[in-house]
Amino acid sequence: MAGSRLDLVSPPPGPLLLVGARAGHDLSGFDPALTTIVQGFRPDHDSLQARGFRMRSELGSDGSAAEPPAGSAIVFLPRARDLARARIAEAARHVPAGAPIWIDGQKTDGIDSALKEMRGLAPVEDVQSRAHGKIFRVTVPQGDWLPPDWTARDTAVDGGFVTRPGVFSADGVDPASAMLAAHLPDRMPARVVDLGAGWGWLAAQVLARPGPEIVHLVEADAEALACARRNVTDPRAQFHWADATSFRLPDPVNGVVMNPPFHDDRTADPHLGSRFIRAAAGLLTGAGRLWMVANRHLPYEAALAEHFADATEIGGDSRFKVIMATGARRPGARASTTTGRTPGARGPQLRRRR
Repeated sequence: MAGSRLDLVSPPPGPLLLVGARAGHDLSGFDPALTTIVQGFRPDHDSLQARGFRMRSELGSDGSAAEPPAGSAIVFLPRARDLARARIAEAARHVPAGAPIWIDGQKTDGIDSALKEMRGLAPVEDVQSRAHGKIFRVTVPQGDWLPPDWTARDTAVDGGFVTRPGVFSADGVDPASAMLAAHLPDRMPARVVDLGAGWGWLAAQVLARPGPEIVHLVEADAEALACARRNVTDPRAQFHWADATSFRLPDPVNGVVMNPPFHDDRTADPHLGSRFIRAAAGLLTGAGRLWMVANRHLPYEAALAEHFADATEIGGDSRFKVIMATGARRPGARASTTTGRTPGARGPQLRRRR
């Protein structure tokens, strides 16, 4: 964990900028009153804010959002190389020449490659290894010292959409989402929620069909949601920067679409999709419908049986399964012991449309 290396860092007194710190990091050695954290993932953002840190979902290119300007920075590397470079460039824009930037990351996140690259660009010192990763200090040179393509830039994908480094499926339409869209009905309900909307492609497919009067795009990644706002300009779209697993609306809707994630950063979490299913049930009317896609190996049958009266596999292939579920149950309601199960089978089974 990155937090186990932070006690090797000794920032100079004054404002500190942390780029990419997460809720699981041990930040007890840093004064919240002097620390600004850039974190666009809503659950981490809210957790760290509750601990008293000054939070930003992003920093402006003029540095004004640091409030006050930082005297040093720590960058936590993600696995995606383009996003890692963008985070380093972001930190470099917000600290003065001569200031230190520490770069921290796991071996599996490419910290060794980052160290090699930085040694060719700036003075690097105090390289330390611990807990399957490294942390090292870079002294910011004068002038433009980073390659210009390190700054986060738009990526244009098919259909006129734009994405940004680090968002899910940044290089193009995710094949699971494409399969889900192909199995949506020709006419969609009037009120729809896209849980985990990403950069907006699936919501755009919903809005292209007759029927929707409002489509709520719910996304925890602030950068992805910013892309969605640019990609989906239909006035029927509403955007919510929120944790999809706990998202609620004042009134129920009659349709939910989703391609739920099953990883939390680098860690596989098969229960994450189950929490999406529970959230979908809490949003729907009793007659509402859930359309979702998932990797075929993911065991969502039990969650579907718990939260819906009926679930049917309406499409798929060897990689994915597309599911339609109806009869959303109120939280705490007991699931039927028979609905959605095949007699004699081990555990809940999906019905398959013939």
